[in-house]
Amino acid sequence: MNEDWDYKKNPLGKNPILENYIKHTFIKVNEEGKVLEQNGYSVFNTGLVTDYQEEIYALFQTNRRPGTIKWYFIGWRKASDRDLIKFSSLPENANYFDNSSDLIYDTKIELRLNINHIIDDNLQRFPLSMQSMDKYQLGVLLQGTIDDAKRRIKRNYKTAVPQYYAGRLQLLLPLCLTSKANADLALVIEKENGVYRASTCLTLDMAINNARLIAKPDDEWLKV
Repeated sequence: MNEDWDYKKNPLGKNPILENYIKHTFIKVNEEGKVLEQNGYSVFNTGLVTDYQEEIYALFQTNRRPGTIKWYFIGWRKASDRDLIKFSSLPENANYFDNSSDLIYDTKIELRLNINHIIDDNLQRFPLSMQSMDKYQLGVLLQGTIDDAKRRIKRNYKTAVPQYYAGRLQLLLPLCLTSKANADLALVIEKENGVYRASTCLTLDMAINNARLIAKPDDEWLKV
């Protein structure tokens, strides 16, 4: 399906989101044992679909040249492609969660913030105009921005965007520091021992790479 795979903040023109998506999707399906090998060929489910909602697979063949990598890439194939008839069944796509409720921010759960850590360890990710601010004042601004994000979630639960990173499912909240209309950063939220914990933030380019592994974000704050 048609999708913009380039960064919005710092476009590269080389589909970097798609490249990251394919790489990490393969890592995940390989961990789950979903890379199927049969009759000298291998295949994995990319999790992507055509305009007609037909699943797309990556197809490989055994490399017959000694001393080289085991497989070489043949191409992308939709489920109905004749090249996939050689497989008795086709593998499932990657699974990133067991409980769908983990994809939704629960406003009843306490959110604990490590403001100092968010600022001190990620200052270079903040807008340039804010990097020289007094850190106390920046902390006050950050706290207010997070409160705004929580109110926004109460109006639209899709504001909290799930992401997958380092084997963990997390949520992303928009940090609109310079404008109420556009996010500057994404706050990373992780559930731990019955509370939400936040101690880091990501640039939007970093955030979309992680979020797109699960699904195309419905809320456009991550793409503007």
